[in-house]
Amino acid sequence: MQRMKKSFKNDKALTWLRALTILAIAWITLAMVPGSLPGSVLPTQLPLNQFIKAIQKSYHNVRALRADFEQTYVSDGRTRVESGTVIFARGGRMRWDYRKPSKKLFLTNSKEVLLYLPAQNQLNRSSVKKSEDYRVPFRLLLSRVDLHKVFSKFEDAGSAFKHNPQDRVIRAFPKHGEKEGYKQVLMEFDPQLDIRRLELVYTDNSVMKFRFEHIDRNPKLSVSLFHFTPPPGTEVIAQH
Repeated sequence: MQRMKKSFKNDKALTWLRALTILAIAWITLAMVPGSLPGSVLPTQLPLNQFIKAIQKSYHNVRALRADFEQTYVSDGRTRVESGTVIFARGGRMRWDYRKPSKKLFLTNSKEVLLYLPAQNQLNRSSVKKSEDYRVPFRLLLSRVDLHKVFSKFEDAGSAFKHNPQDRVIRAFPKHGEKEGYKQVLMEFDPQLDIRRLELVYTDNSVMKFRFEHIDRNPKLSVSLFHFTPPPGTEVIAQH
């Protein structure tokens, strides 16, 4: 168990896992079904309260999402940029294929959380239940998420950063920010309600940023995407 904790710490996984989970909750919940609003009103033009209510009803027909991503982590004057492809699917499933600057795989299914580091020939494995110790609430993705149970306040934040004038930026404040380790989330949506950017500001003022392109809703996916068998000779570190 000590080896698992050390490995996750070295990869900044506490911060990383929180960020990926918050992102999954936001994206799966916020994926707007086209045509659910009157054609004369863009969802980004709705009053904030109506916008949040529309979000609560919006993801029922979205089974999965796939996109290219760029992830930037800024802390103590240092910046790390990574990129690849991500897939979110119902049932708490996620697959993050990192390609630059180095390859790695972060994977969750209904039972396991896996972090594969090919450069280190190492696989970190934990059960979803055990991963709750790292405050990774994957169970929130298993059913409808009430955003008001996760966040205490929402506000428009159009001046937070430069963005397309047609897009909308909102800021959300978590109910238990100190416990979760972050104090606010910024989300940018285009007129089709696709998430183009998400930024998490942590209690230590470090920031995790995500940008997305080539978003594909309800792609055809193989179940095998959410399972992984390590190559022979891989060091497997399991949390018991």
